[in-house]
Amino acid sequence: MSRRQSRECDLQVLYQIDMSGTDPRHALGLFWQCFEPPVDTREFTTELVEGTHKERVRLDGMIADAADHWRIGRLPKVELNLLRMGVYELMSYPQISANVTINEAIEIARLYCGDDAPTFINGVLDRVAAVVGKKAQVDESKQ
Repeated sequence: MSRRQSRECDLQVLYQIDMSGTDPRHALGLFWQCFEPPVDTREFTTELVEGTHKERVRLDGMIADAADHWRIGRLPKVELNLLRMGVYELMSYPQISANVTINEAIEIARLYCGDDAPTFINGVLDRVAAVVGKKAQVDESKQ
């Protein structure tokens, strides 16, 4: 599995946590009962899920600051969790370029979200990247 697949697994587990209110460890255990990914995929997914869940209050604040005219409570759960995951990755993985993080989030949004989501995700994550000092130059022609 690739990091993209790890990110997709992360999104699915975070959504499960949001919808069920379950503990991240329990949600991951249930998820791994259904899927048997390679060890590196499992490790990266687990890091993203646990870190994103632990930091969600801080992440939500950063998203709220960057998402003009949107309240966190009004964001669809999939988009919110994708943003949380992207912001967490921007803050916690300096070895991954902001362009990669943002482009991955955009591509995942194309698979799991509505038509306007990729542009919205791009804008919010680009603003957050600037705030955390990882300003990205994402090619907007791909939007």
